[in-house]
Amino acid sequence: MVNTQEDPIIIKLKSHFYDLIDTESGLFHYDHIVNKMLTAIHSLLEVPGILLYKRNEQEQVLQFKAPIGNIDVEMFPKKIDIRSIPDFSRSGAPMNRTSLIEIEGNALMLLLEKKNQLLGCLIFEGKDQDFHISEDVLQVISNECGHFLAKIQELSTVLSEEKRYQQLFRVTEKFHSSMNMDSVLGEIIQTLQEVYPTFTYYLLLSHDNNNNTDLPIKDLEYDSENISAMQAYVTGTIQFEDSQSYGRSVLYAPLMGKQGVYGVLQVIAPNTVNFPKNEVEFISLLANTAGSALENAQLYQQSKRLISDLQLINETSHRLNSDLRLTETMKYMSEQISSSFGAEEVGFILLLNDGEDINVLQGSTSFFQVRESERYIQLMKDKIAKEREPLFLGDFHFPDSTEEKGFKSIMAVPMDQSGELKGFALVMHQQPYHFSFESFKLLQSLIHHSTLAFTNSMLREELERMVVTDHLTKLFSRSYLDKKIYSSMNEDQEGTFMLIDIDNFKKVNDTYGHQAGDEVIVQVANLIRKNIRGSDIGARWGGEELAVYLPNVGLEAGIAIANRLVQKVGKTTNPQVTISCGVSYWSKASIADVQEEDTYSALFKRADKALYIAKETGKNKMVVQKN
Repeated sequence: MVNTQEDPIIIKLKSHFYDLIDTESGLFHYDHIVNKMLTAIHSLLEVPGILLYKRNEQEQVLQFKAPIGNIDVEMFPKKIDIRSIPDFSRSGAPMNRTSLIEIEGNALMLLLEKKNQLLGCLIFEGKDQDFHISEDVLQVISNECGHFLAKIQELSTVLSEEKRYQQLFRVTEKFHSSMNMDSVLGEIIQTLQEVYPTFTYYLLLSHDNNNNTDLPIKDLEYDSENISAMQAYVTGTIQFEDSQSYGRSVLYAPLMGKQGVYGVLQVIAPNTVNFPKNEVEFISLLANTAGSALENAQLYQQSKRLISDLQLINETSHRLNSDLRLTETMKYMSEQISSSFGAEEVGFILLLNDGEDINVLQGSTSFFQVRESERYIQLMKDKIAKEREPLFLGDFHFPDSTEEKGFKSIMAVPMDQSGELKGFALVMHQQPYHFSFESFKLLQSLIHHSTLAFTNSMLREELERMVVTDHLTKLFSRSYLDKKIYSSMNEDQEGTFMLIDIDNFKKVNDTYGHQAGDEVIVQVANLIRKNIRGSDIGARWGGEELAVYLPNVGLEAGIAIANRLVQKVGKTTNPQVTISCGVSYWSKASIADVQEEDTYSALFKRADKALYIAKETGKNKMVVQKN
């Protein structure tokens, strides 16, 4: 009987084991400690080499862990079935067997146990007679090694858990210090990579995530065949998916906040058919913390967006309620919508004559001035007039066309005032699904708040037109013409003025009546409007006399226009009438030549004299009076 308390091998072994346990330095690693333990045993027992097998609880086998010294590892299996070890019961507990067990391949096995529980075994190369160690010493070695393995496993677990929860605390602080969704998602992945470097992860998100990062993000598709992911999302509980054929286990943890579930964290554990139970709690806590952080970040982003939207509406309403002209109003709105929504084309369509006619308001983008826009305008007008609802189209195609090009993303919002459809705003982009639903709601609010300003602006300009417009002819009034000619002679380089008189107008009144006479005046006025530019001014001078002023138009061009008017009136009026026309001209160049300033009064007198000559020399003609 050997006194084990005094046996130098046991004393040295315990001393080595004690020295190996160092948790203060932060260098405690389970595999490293095991290798050091085996090195100490190898040195003290003076054997050629040692193999360690450690018990795998899930598979009920002893699994190859680490070799030390000169031993042929190819001679030994990677796993040893516990049931194949002699003198073991069905439960896998050893039955007082502490001596060396001979196994095939000229090797001996020493079982390692703690409290009658098999923890693993040591395999030495050699035969029983090569060892001069008593049963009592073997018993102590077995117990001490088993106890040491259990102890470092416990310490490793504790330290690992401590490290994980330190990381969880660190990442929680980062979560709640950031209101950026991409940052939160990045922290989730980074933490998992640090804690589980051999696992694979994906973030299955339920909302649009326009991130430009390299994070492993997938869309959580509601029609997906991934039932476990959808179960986690719908129920808010962790789901598992074990696959023997693929040799892996998958965990789905919901990213859940107080108001709902924002996605699912997918964690794939390789080389196992059951997800490690001790990892589930940590991943669950991480997912819950991340879900709350995502919710906070999303709520923060929503609040910022709402503030920005309200600022846009407030600023736009303020600008529109100022004394802007209609064209300026439309241009301002077009610029605001283009910049806020990233729109390529913005149009404002006014409906006239109970919706039968349309008018594209100035300030709309250039696309709405070309013929190609007409089919978009007409189709949207028909839909809005019929349904009286705003349109939100993500991938638009014309019903009778397979054309791939064109505008795919379209928002059309009616401009409704006191129940009357005044028109609609049309916002378009060629990229499908370019506009978000939040943008669509904001556009509706923007147009709703702006319609009254549009209407007021149109009414104000209509009132202004009525003030400066002749009621019968719809040409400008004489006072407006006077004002424009004075302004032109100060600002422009030249201009042509003409006075027009309907020949024998009294005879028309006497023959056909005063109503027919008025209709003749209107016919001549319409011909004037059709034959001059938008910047030219046609006016009613008085009675049957009309006038035209052409700013920045030379005399030759003015003469051509006057002759054309004389010809068209003689050919197209009913009852047929003719006109006489007196033309005068001014230019700053001619003023410089004579060193005498021209005046509006002089310009009028020359045109009046020319008209008198035309009337006295046969009528139905144009006469120019140069000076």
